[in-house]
Amino acid sequence: MRTHSLIDRSIDRLAMANSFLAFATTLLLLLSAAAAVASGHRTRSCRVSGRLHGKSGKCNRENYSDCCVPGKLYPQYRCSPPVTARTPATMTLNSFARGGDGGGPSECDNKYHPDHEMVVALSTGWFDRSSRCLKNIRIAAANGRSVLAKVVDECDSVHGCDEEHDFQPPCPNNVVDASPAVWKALGIPKKVGEHRITWSDV
Repeated sequence: MRTHSLIDRSIDRLAMANSFLAFATTLLLLLSAAAAVASGHRTRSCRVSGRLHGKSGKCNRENYSDCCVPGKLYPQYRCSPPVTARTPATMTLNSFARGGDGGGPSECDNKYHPDHEMVVALSTGWFDRSSRCLKNIRIAAANGRSVLAKVVDECDSVHGCDEEHDFQPPCPNNVVDASPAVWKALGIPKKVGEHRITWSDV
C-alpha cells in the first residue's frame, strides 16, 4: 500500500509538472505573438514626413474647402494606413468638374468629371503611385449603404498651397475625396463636409 502511495504521489507530481510546462509554453507563445503584432503595427505606422509652409491665393470654397493660411505649417505624408477589407477613412467632398474646387484635371486620365459621376481621389499612400487609377473601390457608410466609385485622382498628401492644388493644404493621409454623386448615393448630407466611412478594393 505504501509503495503504491509513493508511486501515486510521483505520478501526481509529474502530471503537475507537465501541466505547468504546458501553461508556461502557451504563455510564452502568446507573449511572442503579441510582440510580433506590436512590431508589425510599428513597422506599418505612417508618420509625418515633413511640413509645408502655407501660402494663400485664389481658393475655391465651393465644397467647404480648407484654404491655406500664410505661414502655417501643414503636415505632409508619403504613406497611408494599411488597406484592409474595411479600411477606416475620412470622406471629404470634392468637385472634379471644370472650375470646381478640385483644381486641375484628374491625374489618372487628365480629364474633368461632372458632379454626377461616381468618382474619388485617394490620399497619396492609398493612391499608391497610380496603382489604383481607374479602378473601383467600395465605400460603406455607417447607415448601411455602400457604393462603388472609380479612382480618378490623388488627394495629394505631400504638395499643396499652390495654384495646381487650388491653394488648399496637403490632404491628410486617410482621405477618400468623393464627388457629390457619391455623397448622394450614400445618403449623406453634403453640408456635414466630412464623414467617417470604410472602404476596400474591389
